[in-house]
Amino acid sequence: MNVPELFASNVFNDEVMKNSLPKEVYKSLRKTIDEGQPLDSSIASSVANAMKDWAISKGATHYTHWFQPLTNLTAEKHDGFIEPSGDRAIMQLTGKNLIVGEPDASSFPSGGTRATYSARGYTAWDPTSPAFVKEGTLYIPTVFVSYTGETLDKKAPLLKSMTALDIQAKRLLKLFGIECRKVSTTVGPEQEYFIVDEKVYLKRKDLILTGRTLFGAPSSRGQELEDHYFGVLKTRISEFMRDLDETLWSYGIYAKTKHNEVAPAQHELAPIFSTTNVSVDDNQLTMELMKKVAQRHGLVCLLHEKPFEGINGSGKHNNWSLSTDTGINLLDPSETPESDTRFMLILACVIAAVDRYQGVLRASVASAGNDHRLGANEAPPAIISVYLGDQLGALVDSIVMGREYVPKKAVPGSIGVPESPIFPIDTTDRNRTSPFAFTGNKFEFRMLGSMASVADPNIVLNTIVAESFSDATEVLSKAKDFEKACKDYTAKLLKEHYRIIFNYNGYGPDWEPEAEKRGLLNNKTTADAVPEFFKQENIDVFVHQGVYTEKEVIARANIQLENYIKTINIEALTMAEMVRQDIYPRVNRYITEVCSAVTAKKKVGEHISCKSDVMLAERLSMMNDAILFAVEKLERDLAEMPAGEGPASQKMAHVIVPDMEAIRNIADGMEKLCSSDYWPYPSYEDLLYSVR
Repeated sequence: MNVPELFASNVFNDEVMKNSLPKEVYKSLRKTIDEGQPLDSSIASSVANAMKDWAISKGATHYTHWFQPLTNLTAEKHDGFIEPSGDRAIMQLTGKNLIVGEPDASSFPSGGTRATYSARGYTAWDPTSPAFVKEGTLYIPTVFVSYTGETLDKKAPLLKSMTALDIQAKRLLKLFGIECRKVSTTVGPEQEYFIVDEKVYLKRKDLILTGRTLFGAPSSRGQELEDHYFGVLKTRISEFMRDLDETLWSYGIYAKTKHNEVAPAQHELAPIFSTTNVSVDDNQLTMELMKKVAQRHGLVCLLHEKPFEGINGSGKHNNWSLSTDTGINLLDPSETPESDTRFMLILACVIAAVDRYQGVLRASVASAGNDHRLGANEAPPAIISVYLGDQLGALVDSIVMGREYVPKKAVPGSIGVPESPIFPIDTTDRNRTSPFAFTGNKFEFRMLGSMASVADPNIVLNTIVAESFSDATEVLSKAKDFEKACKDYTAKLLKEHYRIIFNYNGYGPDWEPEAEKRGLLNNKTTADAVPEFFKQENIDVFVHQGVYTEKEVIARANIQLENYIKTINIEALTMAEMVRQDIYPRVNRYITEVCSAVTAKKKVGEHISCKSDVMLAERLSMMNDAILFAVEKLERDLAEMPAGEGPASQKMAHVIVPDMEAIRNIADGMEKLCSSDYWPYPSYEDLLYSVR
């Protein structure tokens, strides 16, 4: 296989554009992509025709405006290139059809910004993200807006947040005498996932309907041996991963790293970073292709944050950085960060932004699935904090505490064997317990859920850092002694926001009380986290940076709560159905079998003991009664749901979820006592270890 030849073969990328577009058209389009200049609509027809010809050469017969509504999924409506021409048919894509489409907007979530009867919405081409051909269709990445102008997707505000950060970063850099055309954020989202056998999966109603196991007694063997992590890939997994790599490469996705994760049946894929909006598109496509490629191998890819109780769940690590088009990484500390005034100011601005807006940053990753992970000693806690490492941590401490800073330099390392090579030791260790960790020349935001869109946290991150840069520019632009003012302002920010820096164990028992003393938020559930979006100071930052209107902020928060309520409701109804239709009657059947054994033993004679059988039948009978009573309580609580997203989400989090946990505890206990011949569902052992 020729990987360079395969790479991006399904993408209308720069090379294809350069070869298929007239020179002036190509130059105009590149200005839009590279410099953010408005699209010249006069070139649309030329681009559309070239795009259509290329797509047809790849076997395409249709095109679609591919967009990201507020569902965490993608959406598409396919139209044929075919058009009538007298008695014949021609293949055509007009400039207008490239630039704008009109899907029905009434059935997508809008958070109250659109009435149900108001159906009109528009998709508009995003030329900064390349089109591609998939399964006989040309996919054109687009934004999605309503007839009245409200954004109804995740891409439009993401692009706005990137523009806001670009504008404010360039203003700040200008004070340092640095001129550039564009400052871009880049993201490399590492993706965790589980793979299970399709035949086993299809026997689990809960996995099919909710994406996670609502019941399941722990396997005798879990992840305690830590032998799965980075272990040898099983044959079917290796074949799947190879197929997935080749598929992703053909779509221009830089799939780089693949390995087994900590939990059995858990794996990870890491791409090379890309510009944020392209990276978001790539990750959405990656999740879709993971599922499709898995099916080709008789497997199922589970992207839920917590498909299995008692072992690690899955997330994404959002590696976020900031660079100029001239090649300057603004988060590169250089070898002497203590004397790098610009870097220290930018670092302080990011720290200040994360502290000021910790509530909305946490809320941006909140979901029913992610609630199972955050703070569960397998992912960062629900408390936002910043890890800087030994070198920068000591430097910041010296500024805040007024202590002397002793620079720590990278040193050569060796394992002490003459034959082993000398290797450089980094100036700082990594902290896997930190939700927002500095990792050399970028920040790694580790709280994202595995099936969530990468757009949401990056919209927040870009916006709050843009605001922080704006504040810094306003202060420093008036300074007479810029260097001194810059250092003083940096010190001021670090002292004011020192509480958010935590360089120790985020899983430790002392961190929660310590965080509370510092005044940091600890919103453990989506119901508690999302209301941060309703606070006026948090609304104002999005409005001020031109990313959202106030109405759009509130709408998105309402949609997030509504999705949470619906997700928990589906899980609760599925759980009740599984108990009533499968678990309760199957356990009764086993109890009957045990009682029959007791009767048969007694017929043989009194010398045959039935004590254990009787105790088992009594225990299972009591538990089966208890689970039915618990289901009835769950159903009553569901029937008495208050109106409004706020009250309903609170009840879901603090009443319904505990109801479900109580039911699960009983069921999982019965599974351990019941014969596997009678238990209605494949066990955790079947799910986690069936793929060879």
